[in-house]
Amino acid sequence: MKTDKYGRPISWLIAAWFILALTASGLGIFQNPPSTPPIALGLAVLVPVLIFLAWYGSSQDFRAFVLSLDLRLLTMLQSWRIAGFGFLALYTYKILPGSFALPAGWGDLFIGVTAPLIALKLADRPHRAAFILWQILGMLDLVTAIGSGVTTGFISHGPVTMDPITALPLSLVPTFGVPFFFILHIISIAQTQLWQKADYASRKVPLSSTAI
Repeated sequence: MKTDKYGRPISWLIAAWFILALTASGLGIFQNPPSTPPIALGLAVLVPVLIFLAWYGSSQDFRAFVLSLDLRLLTMLQSWRIAGFGFLALYTYKILPGSFALPAGWGDLFIGVTAPLIALKLADRPHRAAFILWQILGMLDLVTAIGSGVTTGFISHGPVTMDPITALPLSLVPTFGVPFFFILHIISIAQTQLWQKADYASRKVPLSSTAI
C-alpha cells in the first residue's frame, strides 16, 4: 500500500478547511441569537471529526497513512494549545464569561505546556498507559470547552456573553482548532495499538513531509 500519496492532498485539504472556517466566520455564519442552539458552530466542530472517522474506517490506504505519521510530532503539535492562556486574559478583561474561559483556558494551558514532555518522554510502548491517559485528558478538555461554551451561551444574559467566540478571530478556535486537535488525539491513541508490532518504527512517515 502506498501511503505517501496522501501527504500533499491532505495538506491542501487542511488549508481549504481553514479557509472555509475563516470565510464562514467572516460572513457571520456562526453568530446566533442569544439562548438559541449554536447549530452552525456545532456542525463546524462535529462534521470534520465525523468525516475523518468515516474516511479512516472505510479506506485501508488512508488508515495506513494516518497510522504511519510521526507520533511524537503529532503530540508536539498540541503545544499550540498553550494559546489557551488567551481565554484567561479575556476573562480577566471581562470579554468572555468565566464559566467558559476558566475551564477552557486552564485545560488548554495544561495540555499545551505538558505536550513537549509527553512527546519526548512518554510516547513509547513502556509508557503506553500514561500516554493514552494524557491523550484522553486532552480530548476531555476540548469536550469540556465546547460543552461549557454551549451551556454558558444559554445561561449568560449579562454584559459578558459568548458572542466573541462566534466572530473572528476567536471563532477559528471551535471551527478549526478544536476538531483539528481532537483528530490528532484520535490518531495518537490509534497509533498506540501498533506498539505490539515489531515493524512499528519502520512504518512511520515524518510529519514534516505531510504538513499535517
